Amino acid sequence: MASPEPSTTLVVLDLLGIFVFAISGGLVAVRLRLDLFGVLVLAGVTGLGGGFVRDVLIGAVPPAALADWRYLLVPVAAGLLTFWLHPTLGRMERFVTVFDAFGLSLFCVAGALKAVSYGLGPLPAALLGMVTAIGGGMIRDVLARRVPVIFSGELYATPALAGAAVAVLGQRLDAPTALVGVTGAVVCLTWRLLAMWRGWQAPVARAEH
Repeated sequence: MASPEPSTTLVVLDLLGIFVFAISGGLVAVRLRLDLFGVLVLAGVTGLGGGFVRDVLIGAVPPAALADWRYLLVPVAAGLLTFWLHPTLGRMERFVTVFDAFGLSLFCVAGALKAVSYGLGPLPAALLGMVTAIGGGMIRDVLARRVPVIFSGELYATPALAGAAVAVLGQRLDAPTALVGVTGAVVCLTWRLLAMWRGWQAPVARAEH
């Protein structure tokens, strides 16, 4: 069976997610005082990692990151932009987590909708939306030698799963793809930003003495 052609909305969501995630990865690299190559590597893996995992799992091979030149150009452009503007961006600590939140919201929706287009049911599609959203950040944090955000008690994966679930539900109800994407992204983004602002944390096991 031939692979379904991605809709324009899905491609735009994917590329926007890659761009903002790549900036967050580039900013982490700048804070670690990495060179230009290091900035491009962290920008690339942050922007493309989750989508790469998603495409392999749903059988969309070769992954979009390797089949479409735009998917490689966008993180490179974001990495270069971050590298050259780092005197400004690097001083804005808040930008790292804010850009990351925007990337999370865009990717959870794009990942879920692409999984649906490949015939997955609602629950697997929502889970793959979450994987798409958190995969690149996990790889970035491992390369940066820090504990991934999703393991540190922050509400990160849960908002991504919620946004992906909203997108899948809207798709099942035959709502317009653009409306579904915006709604799911807003749900995830609002939850994530509120969690950051209010200091909401996921339950963490207490260590025994």
